[in-house]
Amino acid sequence: MSIWPLIKQSLRRPYALTNMFLFDPREVLRKWRGVPSYIRNARSYQRKNTNRAFDIHASDLWYQSHDRFGQAASVQPHYFHQDLWAATRLYEAGVRKHVDVGSRLDGFVAHLLPFCRVCYVDVRPLQLSIPNLRFARALVTALPFASNALPSVSCLHVLEHVGLGRYGDSVDPDAYVRAAAELARVVRPGGVLLLSTPVGRERMCFDAHRVFDPGTIVGLFRDLRLSEFAFIDDVGEMQESGATLDCARRCTYGCGLFRFVKPQAN
Repeated sequence: MSIWPLIKQSLRRPYALTNMFLFDPREVLRKWRGVPSYIRNARSYQRKNTNRAFDIHASDLWYQSHDRFGQAASVQPHYFHQDLWAATRLYEAGVRKHVDVGSRLDGFVAHLLPFCRVCYVDVRPLQLSIPNLRFARALVTALPFASNALPSVSCLHVLEHVGLGRYGDSVDPDAYVRAAAELARVVRPGGVLLLSTPVGRERMCFDAHRVFDPGTIVGLFRDLRLSEFAFIDDVGEMQESGATLDCARRCTYGCGLFRFVKPQAN
């Protein structure tokens, strides 16, 4: 299939095209909205300030008055809820050694470090030295662990990116299948895998991510048992009690939270 018809279709979406390749027009408007407040505040500050060390200088201007039009905190619902969900599961289970594959280092992994030693795996290099954190550079399709070796593994908002080339890995449309097999391979019998992915109408949003039907994810991990399922809906609300795959697949861009357990050998 030629890529050119797809490019022509995208050209009919001016906002999306501008946002992807240049800037977000809505963000520009929000920033300009704060300019009058910025000018008023700067003038008021100059009149009231008596400490020369904290005078306003042109070389140090840092315009942020548009923050007044945002919410109290900058929260990305998928990451906020999934990180809290997964970290709570590990804390309540008393996990002290854990392997994470590619999740947010400044979110979920940071939540774990006060009570847990973490081996963090990512395809990109990491120059960071911090207590309780060990780094291993590897592909999720070729994890550097023996089979049936790990009691506690997580992979949050990662599987949907594998094989798209976005993070320096090779382009491979089926890489997510091998990645799922690798994650299942390294979990030991009785061990737990915490996984999250976008869920809803199954589709490709190249080169950002895939959106999976939640049933696809369960099928990829058919050798593991799904012990818990929750999801974050299209408005960013956490759905735990009574959450079902059918409810999640009605999302446009939700986030499925899956807790898998590897069955004990007979």
